Amino acid sequence: MNTVSGGRDNQSGTPDRFVHMSQDELERAVRETFSRQVATPCAPRDPASALLRRAHRVQRRRTLAGMSLAASAIVLVSAGAMQLREDRPPTGADTVVIADPNPAPDTYRTSLPPPGPSTETPLAEVDLVLGRTIATAQGRRVPLLGTGAVQRVHRLTDGRGWLAVGEPSLSGRSLWAVAPDGTARMLLAGAAEIVLDRHGRQVAWKQDRVLAAAGIANGVLISTVRAEAPATAVPLRFVDGAVLVRLDPDLPGHVLWPLRPGLLDEGTDRTSLRVFGALPDGRLVGEVPAGLTEGTCLTLLDPADVRAPEQPACGPAIGGDGVGAVSPDGRWLLVNGRAGKQDSALLVDLTRLDPSVPAHPAGPPMNGTVSWNRPDVAHYADAAGALVRVDAERVSAGRPAVPVTVAGLRRDEPLVVVTGG
Repeated sequence: MNTVSGGRDNQSGTPDRFVHMSQDELERAVRETFSRQVATPCAPRDPASALLRRAHRVQRRRTLAGMSLAASAIVLVSAGAMQLREDRPPTGADTVVIADPNPAPDTYRTSLPPPGPSTETPLAEVDLVLGRTIATAQGRRVPLLGTGAVQRVHRLTDGRGWLAVGEPSLSGRSLWAVAPDGTARMLLAGAAEIVLDRHGRQVAWKQDRVLAAAGIANGVLISTVRAEAPATAVPLRFVDGAVLVRLDPDLPGHVLWPLRPGLLDEGTDRTSLRVFGALPDGRLVGEVPAGLTEGTCLTLLDPADVRAPEQPACGPAIGGDGVGAVSPDGRWLLVNGRAGKQDSALLVDLTRLDPSVPAHPAGPPMNGTVSWNRPDVAHYADAAGALVRVDAERVSAGRPAVPVTVAGLRRDEPLVVVTGG
């Protein structure tokens, strides 16, 4: 006899089962249970598969977003390029470019090399450019970073670096402001000629028929003034705030441009052959034809009209190629000329301008710039690339200038003597 349990042990609501059942009944119940499970589909939980599916969905969304951003960037770049093509200035060899005063750093700066020794043995009393390095008078070696080949370098009086004028090229000359660490910023490009004043605070340049000048402050050009000038005119140097201009390199005649815009007043001087500099009182040291003779007269010119007086006080005959410079105090002129039958650098005492007072042979002819770093001491490079030191008192006493040995100077690299400072 079978007995039914009094309570419900199956909370699902199915009929009560018997506690005591036969073997056959138990087997039938198990088979029935498995049959119901097979008939009802139920996917097992798989965490790994779920994570993979989610990752695939995220990747698809990111890919679509990236493609959208790339398409937007292409549209923006294309529009910008079209705008630049429409707005860029005309090109040509006669275009002078004034550099952006606030360029992005990577447009003009280069990574510095590892720092070397803080001090070295001074090579000379002036700064020198040895290839791509500035060797200072204090013994530092500063690599030039970001400039082309330089022909003239001027040291700033405030000690905040240098101004470097590039060599002439098919595209013209360039001007760089060089920081104390050697990194350079371009100030001008494409000029036919560039000149600087004694203190490195003003620059003048010429291209085609445009004569221009500007101040230099904190490594940028300010207050630019332009004038129309003959295509043959060339700026030579600053004289008491004005710019000395030679009207034609092949003809006599100079004029002082007072940095006034408009048309250049060409003046009336058509006789001066060369001008080497100025005295502290403004008078110019130059050469004019020597009257009825075929020679020339080294004399002092009136800066108002660049003319010699009616009865000029002539100094010794010079000749030469016109390379020369007046000392800061106006006492001496160091100039290329001829001593007898030999080309030489000559030292002239400007306080004794008389044909009977000969010029003193100082050394081999000068090549490039002359640096009067002291009122009575000058340095220059000769044609062989050697450095020469001229002590005016020593040379005027009949003793020759002294060649200076420059350590580390190779024969195949140019030597540039730095002016100013």
